[in-house]
Amino acid sequence: MSHLVALSAALGPDATLISDSDITASYSRDHAPFAVSAPPFAVLLAKNAQEISKALIFANENKIPVVTRGAGSGLSGGANSDAQSLVISLEKMNRILSLDAANQIARVQAGVINIDLDTAAKEHGLAYLPDPASREWSTLGGNAATNAGGMCCVKYGVTTAHVRALQVVLATGEIIELGSATKKSVTTYDLVHLFVGSEGTLGIITELTLNLEIRPAPPATLIATFPSVTKAAAAAAVLLKYRPSMLEIVDQTTLKAVQAWHPLGFEVAGSVLLMQLDENHSLCEAALETCKKFDLIDGVYSDDPADAADLIRVRKLAYPALERMGATLLDDVALPITKIAEFVEKVEALSRETNLVIGIFGHAGDGNMHPTIVHDHGDTAAADRAKQAFARIVEIAQSLGGTASGEHGIGSIKQGFVANEISPKVAALQREVKKTFDPNGILNPGKKI
Repeated sequence: MSHLVALSAALGPDATLISDSDITASYSRDHAPFAVSAPPFAVLLAKNAQEISKALIFANENKIPVVTRGAGSGLSGGANSDAQSLVISLEKMNRILSLDAANQIARVQAGVINIDLDTAAKEHGLAYLPDPASREWSTLGGNAATNAGGMCCVKYGVTTAHVRALQVVLATGEIIELGSATKKSVTTYDLVHLFVGSEGTLGIITELTLNLEIRPAPPATLIATFPSVTKAAAAAAVLLKYRPSMLEIVDQTTLKAVQAWHPLGFEVAGSVLLMQLDENHSLCEAALETCKKFDLIDGVYSDDPADAADLIRVRKLAYPALERMGATLLDDVALPITKIAEFVEKVEALSRETNLVIGIFGHAGDGNMHPTIVHDHGDTAAADRAKQAFARIVEIAQSLGGTASGEHGIGSIKQGFVANEISPKVAALQREVKKTFDPNGILNPGKKI
């Protein structure tokens, strides 16, 4: 509170600076259930980069921690504040600044909602393709901060593949431009993609220039059931040869949760694969033949867009079905696709060992799995076991050549696992990079590295 009056004066009378604790509390955390947080001393609802620059100059001079926030849809504690923090929310910076259909790019403010850009692009026969599950409310700046993925990313790539240029405000308040609107550029070091995935620790992304693509045709959708997740995962590795635009897997634990809520006919299935092809629909028949080599129980496909929602409904219901069973911890790991089956087997053994329900679903096409741990609300002993299982799951993935996070980010909940994947020298280099961009360490301290 001692900084509040001076910060308000530095920002000027037009700034929206909130200090009411009932309101600041709602800006203090993302959706990670056990990440530590506290209401910040103030929240700035930023209107432009210049206002953010003023705030960062003040914060840097006074060594005030700054946490940047989009929509708060994260799952790693990456947007969590403490009582000494200033939160800068980008929710008001939500304009599509330009949409250049001829060059297939859009320039947007960081607070633009993912699906709003895609909707605007659709009017020109174009699409913004990265499709995180939160796309109806997550922001493009937040997507870039965590390098968010989604179901179509098996074919089209995660957020980083679609970012051409950025406007960034550094910790010192300087506003810089990185990258180029051109499709190809190797004139400078690729600092754009250093910032993508940096989780607000190097600077605040205020504008993005993004790729748009010719809008894909409505896909053909295939659903296939298998006696076990091992068979389904093995089939998924082979199905990649058909260049699916989506390839998802759901395990039996999750299927049972869905069946208990919305019976969809999966009583005998040990696992389900869902695949979409947005070109060469005729390959669905060959894909089913491939599935038969892995003990396919049943399979069906349709190129009628009206059928797609019904066929992929089981995947859309996966997390909410598990959430109905109790408190949940949604994990995020990525591993080689050939290791998915072994990963699932080890997590199933962990489920039995800990007496916890752990459902597994995710992006079979790129190895990004989302194990979801369920425990009883209010059961502190079960919650502790769930936290321990969460850590064990990350370690299992890493032991199989995987990584602690594929798209949700490290945030404040997975820092302890970073050292398992990088050498001390690389860790030191990362700290030096952080120090170069943020010499006083004010940007999202305690996160990422």
